Amino acid sequence: MASFRVVYDTCVLVPAPVRDLLLRVAEAGLVRASMSDDILDELERVLVRDFSVPRGGAVRLRQAIARTFEDGVVERGRYADLVGRAGLPDPDDEHVVATARAIGAQAIVTMNRKDFPAERLSLFDLEVLHPDDFLLDLVDLFPIRVARIVEEQAGALRNPPRTYEEVLDVLARTVPATAARLREL
Repeated sequence: MASFRVVYDTCVLVPAPVRDLLLRVAEAGLVRASMSDDILDELERVLVRDFSVPRGGAVRLRQAIARTFEDGVVERGRYADLVGRAGLPDPDDEHVVATARAIGAQAIVTMNRKDFPAERLSLFDLEVLHPDDFLLDLVDLFPIRVARIVEEQAGALRNPPRTYEEVLDVLARTVPATAARLREL
C-alpha cells in the first residue's frame, strides 16, 4: 500500500471524470486518499444544488465512496477539535486542514490553492497540490499503471461510452498536463 497520504478537497470530487480518476488511483493503492464527513456532506450539497444531480444519486455516490474507501472516510469526531486552528482566509475550509492534520496527511489535493496558503499549511507540514500536479506526479511514478487505470475508466463508461482518447479529451479540461503526458505514452 502507498504511504503518501492525501486529503481530496470537495472541489476535486465534483467533476466526475477527475473524481473517477482520483478515486481509481487511490483504489489501486498508488496513494492513500481520504475524505472527511464534511467533505462528503459538501459534495452531496454541491452536486444537488449546483449540478442538478438528484439527491438520491448524490447519496448513492457518497455511499459508494464510503464503501470503497471505508478507512479513507474520516469521521467528524477525529478532526472536530482541530477545526479553526489553521488561520485560513476562508473559515469554511478549516475542516479540510483539520482532517489532514488528524490523519497525518502530507498534502491536500484541491483546485483552490489560494484558499490554502502555503505559509499556513507549512506550519503543519502540509503541502497543497492542484490535481493536475498531483496526477502528473503519479503518471511520472507509475506511467503504465495510471494509463491502465484511465483505460479501465474509459471501459466503465456506458452512457455515453468513451474511448481512452475521449476520456483524455475530457480530462484535459481540468488536468491538461496529465492528459498530455498520458497521450505521450
